[in-house]
Amino acid sequence: MYIRSIKEIKDVKGRRVLVRVDFNVPLENGKVKDDFKIKKTLPTIQYLIKKGAKVILVSHLGRPKGVDTKLSLQPVVEHLEKLLKQLVAFVKIGRLQDWKIVGRAIEKLKNGELAMLENIRFVKGEEDNDPNVAKALAALADIFVSDCFAVAHRDAASITGVAKYLPHFAGLLLFEEVSVLSRAMEKPKRPLVVLLGGAKVETKIPIVRHLLQKADYILVGGEIANTYWWAKGSTVGQSLVGKDFKADILKYCKNKKVVLPVDCVVGAPQGGDVRVFSALSPMAVPNDHGMYDIGPQTVELFSTYLKKAGTILWNGAMGKFEVRPYEKGTFALMKLLGKTKAFSIVGGGESVEILKKCGIINKINLVSTGGGAMLEFLGGKKLPGIEALKK
Repeated sequence: MYIRSIKEIKDVKGRRVLVRVDFNVPLENGKVKDDFKIKKTLPTIQYLIKKGAKVILVSHLGRPKGVDTKLSLQPVVEHLEKLLKQLVAFVKIGRLQDWKIVGRAIEKLKNGELAMLENIRFVKGEEDNDPNVAKALAALADIFVSDCFAVAHRDAASITGVAKYLPHFAGLLLFEEVSVLSRAMEKPKRPLVVLLGGAKVETKIPIVRHLLQKADYILVGGEIANTYWWAKGSTVGQSLVGKDFKADILKYCKNKKVVLPVDCVVGAPQGGDVRVFSALSPMAVPNDHGMYDIGPQTVELFSTYLKKAGTILWNGAMGKFEVRPYEKGTFALMKLLGKTKAFSIVGGGESVEILKKCGIINKINLVSTGGGAMLEFLGGKKLPGIEALKK
């Protein structure tokens, strides 16, 4: 897949560069709680600053319905200033007819300086890809740079719309994620082993279907495994199950490439009365209990595939890792992943938290910023935010 990187811009000095980033990060008591996404975008920002560009950052935060001060990007701006050790002009935005004020604020930028617009979702029409919003953004800049892989599956004014009106390029983060994921799909070092867990089985089914053509093995846990056991006749209690996808799960999980758990950890939702059940025959899970982790035999089974893998793709936890002792299966496999020689890619909403807890985040070749975007990319879908850069 060919998209142009910012390194292909011949001369950026003195030019206004609009950079769509994904700073949709968790806040706590008015402070940034986790800055992983912000730090991943720093190379792009620093590259443009060093080249003398006038940089204008655009991001959303949360899902506001109009202006919501609780979702202001002010805390993010303050945190970014600390990371860059540089002032960042914070530009409030409102109705499009008032954006002359925004334009005047951008005009004050000097070469190598940086501004950030307030939460772009405060603007009506952003999420609907209103051309008027896209044109208003484009009027602020000479060049558009997308560095927001995590929301590249969204068709919004600040992601796809603005690319129609400006020369457009991929930031260093987005370019890396697309390049690495494409290479892993097209020319992986074999065996290619995929681990799929977590919730939202409806998002995992397209991946299983698509990757059955490309992967050597697909190891499944989480809601996929729960749904399979339920479909095969087990009583599953409080377990997370996708009951609308019985036929799909039975169809794809019978493929020889799909490796299912052979045992599971059953207990109370908050971790009490924990037992290991064999999954080789229908189980009878009590109504007030659930299947919340893969069992020790499954950890051993899955480990044999990880140890011989050439490439490993992982999305989603194997169980309810946020509650002890249901983290054991996920953490055991994740720690093993840090020791393998395989080329490793990890993504998903909780992946960074797990990697940090296991102390191996620096041992993974690519930690994707995208959860839904990575899933759709691996599922063979064309992401609007990527397609816009190709045109």
